[in-house]
Amino acid sequence: MGVGAVLPNMDGLAKDFDAVTHLTSQELVSNEDFWANIRKGYLINTDYINLENGYYCMMPQENLEIYLENVKSVNFLASRYMRTVQFENRNLARKQLADLAGCAFDEVIITRNTTESLDLVISGQDWSAGDEAIYAEQDYGSMMDMFRLMEERHGIISKIVSLPNHPKNDQEIIDLYASQITDKTKLLMISHVVNITGQVLPVKKICDMAHQRGIEVMVDGAHAFAHLNFKIPDLNCDYYGTSLHKWLNVPLGAGLLYVQKDKIRNLWPLFAEAELPRDDIDRLNHMGTTPVHVELSIPGAIDYYQMIGEDRKEARLKYLKEYWTSKLKDHPNIILNTPFETERSSAIANVGIKNMNSQDMAQVLFDTYDIWVVAIDRPGVHGCRITPNVYTSIHELDRFVEVLKEMAG
Repeated sequence: MGVGAVLPNMDGLAKDFDAVTHLTSQELVSNEDFWANIRKGYLINTDYINLENGYYCMMPQENLEIYLENVKSVNFLASRYMRTVQFENRNLARKQLADLAGCAFDEVIITRNTTESLDLVISGQDWSAGDEAIYAEQDYGSMMDMFRLMEERHGIISKIVSLPNHPKNDQEIIDLYASQITDKTKLLMISHVVNITGQVLPVKKICDMAHQRGIEVMVDGAHAFAHLNFKIPDLNCDYYGTSLHKWLNVPLGAGLLYVQKDKIRNLWPLFAEAELPRDDIDRLNHMGTTPVHVELSIPGAIDYYQMIGEDRKEARLKYLKEYWTSKLKDHPNIILNTPFETERSSAIANVGIKNMNSQDMAQVLFDTYDIWVVAIDRPGVHGCRITPNVYTSIHELDRFVEVLKEMAG
């Protein structure tokens, strides 16, 4: 298996950043020499071009080394670590996460992933037969599965909308959800970034509308956290869940759940915790023994993200997406299932080829052209999800565009 070079340490990268402090995010966005230095910090498999960073964004070598040292340290100290500083260190990581998200410490817990975070909220509702939940058929399957379980267990009713791939404006999306609200509606779930298309929804506007109708809103932020630059409270949502192994580059096995302080007491925990006050979010967080070496790696990942800069990272990811989509959007045989507007998308986009199913498209891209993507075949969305990361080069995107044009004829 071919691999790329292992590169600079954090001190070396810090010097690179010091050299560009005078540049704005937009001035830096197309500085390929700068981003090439970022790329050097990743151990890249050169057997193929990886354009599927949405499932799991691999760690740069700096973060990977921190993680491996944490594994060794926990293994060396063994039960002494677990019985002494385990929770102290976990809370330090939790405090940094809360600060990054703009939340209070007592509104945030560390989970294992987005599914766990949001399923805690769905299963923790005090459901009654006939209560209604609203979500989109383009939402993530695991949460839809949990709503179906609530239908079987509690007799709730799921009302499912279908998101347009190219909405005319924010109001079209808001009205879509608003049209399904009745006096029986209890919970509305929306995606911050739709996982199959990369469409960014107007979250705050939807939350404001729902709150005016007395409805709570849960946000799936799996693909937004450390990808877009925002603070959770600014969204005005009641619940927010995300995975840290995606855009924050934490090792696999860590997520975040935000619950607005006054909503905590209304949720039932999945597993019973020791007796705690109803408004203590820790009572929702009992999981038994956790992967503490993963949690120990969260602060280093936050440091790396903040060194790149929230604005710089978002701007570069938007630039990469717009770079390749702009070269394909007018091709008669290519279908883009993601909005073109800058404010409606970021790194992730979905592209299809007329008269070719998504599975065949992904297979040909990998088997013939050594390009790794994921096929998507969901209601209204048939194509491949393309997700570059900060290490992705313009040369790789040029190659992808060339190949897609060849495949499309």
